[in-house]
Amino acid sequence: MTDIGSIRTARHCVFVRHAHLVFVTKCRHRVFTDRHLTRLEDIMQAVRADFETELVEFSGEDNHVHLLVNFPPKIALSKLVNSLKGVPSRRLRQEFPDLVPHYYRANRLWSGSYFAGSLGRAPLTELYQYIEQQNRPG
Repeated sequence: MTDIGSIRTARHCVFVRHAHLVFVTKCRHRVFTDRHLTRLEDIMQAVRADFETELVEFSGEDNHVHLLVNFPPKIALSKLVNSLKGVPSRRLRQEFPDLVPHYYRANRLWSGSYFAGSLGRAPLTELYQYIEQQNRPG
């Protein structure tokens, strides 16, 4: 696991940019066992490498998964989510025939929606106060 507060650098920026993502299975059906989740994490690790992101934490239950990702500003979160849902869905379907009945309409494992929450190093109230207390020129 990576230090959650670690500052990353890119060519023209310094950043700490985390997102908490939650993906839910279609119709909230109970799909995953431990072996599915283990393989799902491996696949997502490979996907995140293509985007130069860090998968800081991963866990899940039988009908949803949680990810904590650290991603650079050049990456659109929607594109990252699209790949993190699409690639594993296709690979799991190929590798685990027992999951095929859970691929409802249009062969989709995941619900079309997802949760994305942004995270930072300081609580929102502290950030608000910090910005509010800046010495604005008169």
